[in-house]
Amino acid sequence: MTEPTDTDNLPLQEPRLWRDDLWTARVIKNEEDDGWAVEMTRHGDPEPALVGPWTMGRDKKNPKPLDGPAFSTLVKTAAEVIRRHEQQLHATLNKSVTVTARDGRRIRVSLAIVPDEDNPSATLSAHDDEDGSELASVNVSPAFKLTSGSATSWIEADYARPR
Repeated sequence: MTEPTDTDNLPLQEPRLWRDDLWTARVIKNEEDDGWAVEMTRHGDPEPALVGPWTMGRDKKNPKPLDGPAFSTLVKTAAEVIRRHEQQLHATLNKSVTVTARDGRRIRVSLAIVPDEDNPSATLSAHDDEDGSELASVNVSPAFKLTSGSATSWIEADYARPR
């Protein structure tokens, strides 16, 4: 693998390679059939955000050249793929339920997981649903399952660290 140079991020507009200050579109041979594919990679990312089929040219052998409108559409689509992935990851790592305590107060209990290959962690916290004030916060296993039942049990145990 070659080291990136200062010219690797300069705008480029070739039939099979387009690059702007954030994205690179590359038309590649589709390994699964006789056609072509296009991959969109955000600069700095190790993998393409999007890989999809690409249109054949008029000769039915070579790919249609990239152009401005196609590149713009590819950038929008790849950015949307990344945005959805980030939303899904956030939803997986951050969960919240609101329960009613014995005293009638509504309490929002949240679980925030910090993924880390070597030392993942998680924090369970409780907030008054009316004024947002924090009532308690404890470290828990990243495998902790937050449900209405587990939240209610934690509150009823006076916010003792769940086992």
